[in-house]
Amino acid sequence: MRILKRVGLLLVLAAGIAVAFQYPKLTIISGYAAKNMASTVILAGRNPESVISEDHDVPLISLARSEYLPEELGAHASVWGMQERRAICRDGVGCALLPKTGATGPYSGLKPQRTLSRDATPYPIGQGAPRDTVFPEVNYVKLREALDQAFRDPEVQRTRTVAVLYKDRLLAERYVEGFDADTRILGWSMTKSIMATLYGIQVYNGRVKLEDAVAWEAWKDDARSAITYGDLLRMQSGLAWDEDYGGISDVTRMLFLSEDMASVQPAKEAAAAPGAVWNYSSGTSNFLSGLLRRALDSDQEYLNFPYRELIDRIGMGSMLIETDLSGNFVGSSYGWASTRDWARFGLLYLRRGNWAGQQLFDPSWVDYVTRPTDHADLQYGAHFWLNAGGKYPDAPKDLYSANGYQGQFVFIIPSKDLVVVRTGLAESPDFDVNAFLGKLVDAIR
Repeated sequence: MRILKRVGLLLVLAAGIAVAFQYPKLTIISGYAAKNMASTVILAGRNPESVISEDHDVPLISLARSEYLPEELGAHASVWGMQERRAICRDGVGCALLPKTGATGPYSGLKPQRTLSRDATPYPIGQGAPRDTVFPEVNYVKLREALDQAFRDPEVQRTRTVAVLYKDRLLAERYVEGFDADTRILGWSMTKSIMATLYGIQVYNGRVKLEDAVAWEAWKDDARSAITYGDLLRMQSGLAWDEDYGGISDVTRMLFLSEDMASVQPAKEAAAAPGAVWNYSSGTSNFLSGLLRRALDSDQEYLNFPYRELIDRIGMGSMLIETDLSGNFVGSSYGWASTRDWARFGLLYLRRGNWAGQQLFDPSWVDYVTRPTDHADLQYGAHFWLNAGGKYPDAPKDLYSANGYQGQFVFIIPSKDLVVVRTGLAESPDFDVNAFLGKLVDAIR
């Protein structure tokens, strides 16, 4: 009996140590669940039950108990009753996590001033119904097989939506139950490519030079003063950063603990000289967002800029980029848009910055973002991913893409005149990207 008591005591002690060790992680888990619940219900119009049963049915996040709070226009979540977190939603700028203390500075109440398109031209250029076009060079049997491939094994691949544009026409689209052409999808890191495009527009308008140092005051007396806008866009700043989503890291602290996400990356020390290494960093994208804010005349101008210069100009009426509690666009992660609107973004790049006769950025910007970055193994350009190294062997090497967590993709394939959007809850190897793309490009003779 004495031995059993000792064993029991040791088990309790071990469990206590395990909980104590994991306790700090719980605030990240509950923070993710609260923020995702609030944003998905408010921005995507999904019901809370589906968010819990589908979106939160992933490792660790499934430990959280989350609840949407309609009377507060927000949500809360906790893990086993511990580390409760709350998120609130604000008009025009999305939802944000409250700090653990619950206290935060006053909300400015500013929101983007938008001009939504009423152009009746058929989609994808306008807001009208897509033209029903039949292309003789398209094998429609193989096209259907490609979509079947994307939606095969729904419990494994977890594809939700697919849209395919070909020669400025909607060639195909498919949605699982609960999603349609108007449902907003969180792009996660596809938002980084939106942020890069804002810099392409700034470069085109002569307001930014990529070779210029960013002139950050805290860096003026050290080696970081040499970091350029181009270094940031290519993830080659040399600044220290840990992009690990499995625990407490730079990126999870930023997304789920920081009120001012634009300030996190520039506070890091140099780990290497600019250009010496490639290190993927969501903090860098949010720093670029903060630098854009600094370059504009006012907070209202900053909030208007992405919509006036890009999003609303190409008819992406569903798109919304959320801000943090300090008013910075979370350019690393929090862009929402319908599948069709994500496809419009891809089409803008396929047409090298030209939209219905208007040039939004210089055509050479496409060459810039698709030029392989040193030390990135031919997989990364400037806030876009590349197939130059043949990561997807059955797809053309000129393919490039905006990629996001859990397999959000906007693929641009110039040699096939294709834009392909796939959204879901699984990525490689569960979602077979190469098989899907291979079947799709094989359908175009």
